[in-house]
Amino acid sequence: MQRILNYINGQLVESASGACLDNFEPATGKVYSLVPDSNETDVDRAVAAAQCAFPEWSRTPAAKRSQILCRVAELIERDLERLALAECVDNGKPLTLARSLDIPRAATNLRFFGTAVLHTASECHPMDETALNYTLRKPRGIAGVISPWNLPLYLFTWKVAPALACGNTVVAKPSEITPMTAFLLSELCRQAGLPPGVLNIVHGRGQTAGAAIVRHPRINTIAFTGGTVTGREIARTAAPMFKKVGLELGGKNPNIIFADADSEVTVRESLRAAFANQGQICLCGSRVFVERPAYESFVERFVSAARTLRVGDPLEPDTDQGALVSAAHRDKVLSYLQLARDEGGTIRCGGGPAAPPNDRCRGGYFVEPTVITDLPVDCRVNREEIFGPVVTITPFTSEDEVVEYANGTDYGLSASLWTRDVARAHRVADRINSGTVWVNCWLLRDLRVPFGGMKSSGVGREGGQEAIRFFTEPKNVCVRVAE
Repeated sequence: MQRILNYINGQLVESASGACLDNFEPATGKVYSLVPDSNETDVDRAVAAAQCAFPEWSRTPAAKRSQILCRVAELIERDLERLALAECVDNGKPLTLARSLDIPRAATNLRFFGTAVLHTASECHPMDETALNYTLRKPRGIAGVISPWNLPLYLFTWKVAPALACGNTVVAKPSEITPMTAFLLSELCRQAGLPPGVLNIVHGRGQTAGAAIVRHPRINTIAFTGGTVTGREIARTAAPMFKKVGLELGGKNPNIIFADADSEVTVRESLRAAFANQGQICLCGSRVFVERPAYESFVERFVSAARTLRVGDPLEPDTDQGALVSAAHRDKVLSYLQLARDEGGTIRCGGGPAAPPNDRCRGGYFVEPTVITDLPVDCRVNREEIFGPVVTITPFTSEDEVVEYANGTDYGLSASLWTRDVARAHRVADRINSGTVWVNCWLLRDLRVPFGGMKSSGVGREGGQEAIRFFTEPKNVCVRVAE
């Protein structure tokens, strides 16, 4: 059985205690590898390595740092099939999705931020003929990165890449549920010539390894993607220590469809937005609001399309929906399906566990794609993040009404709206309290723009120059030029 190792000071090592966690394949429910159950001792070792590496790495020319990160990106692309298979087995998502989205995007993250630092600029402010004021952006030191299980390598590199590109060293913890691609990345970093101690990967549980990273006094920056409850605890720990914290948290995203929208496109893209990665994407459009004249037709067509989605073995090329990431998460999703019934919802399709697609997957964590109507807009199922293949559909009659519905949760991560009316698109987009609003599209990402949420969806922004500003500290210099 494969044994995953920590990556500390350029070496692959076991945890200090030697203890391990079982790593389950979601499609089969069987243990297929062992993960280090790291603790504070391992984090201390990683921090010591990062601290030792920081002076030289922070002084390394940006062009050299860029070259190394771009080399890692090349190695990811070269090993696409191996990494995609590892993510499919580790996470339960269809192999086709890992191959087409997750792994290519990880390479793009490294290449984008590795080259972005070559094109930064700083303003100079002349004080008449007295002095010149200019601002330098300096690396902050050691960054602590904690990434989630739903898009393991994609979101891991989304944070690690800008931190390294800016000259910081990093102590990172991937999810203990999906550790394999981060482990494989450590091997690629060694091949690419990343100096020892610049990136350190400590595997383990959030309450031990993750908590040790957050509270470590030598880690001055925390970048976290995950659940809102955990994010709140991180903020509570980090605030008294004056750490710089970025939190990308949950979402309960509205998908707004006006009657004039292209019905074929809205059904197809709303289906993708609801069920991509089994609904386990923080940006999924899990609340669909349809203008009344189009409501009945949309529901009929959407339900019909949802019924065609094939729940299958993630390794098979014709699988649309794979397994949920764990037995505990499957049980959570199923509990919300029962809650929907209790709250008066009508299950239009799905509504329970899916039958195992084959003998290999007999113990897997499969749930049917589920569509629910007739729920009160303010019920728990419509307000709380389920993070599974569950979508609700609700009619609306006016812009004011649907804006109230869309903003009626504690979250504000993203939203989509569909209309041919350009003025309406701008008007409604401006009124929705979400960090990202897509018009006539979903998940059309641009790494140059800020990304993040409002309300309980987090604080801080990632992406483009926002990420570079997050991982650097402004340093103002005033030079007197006249006596």
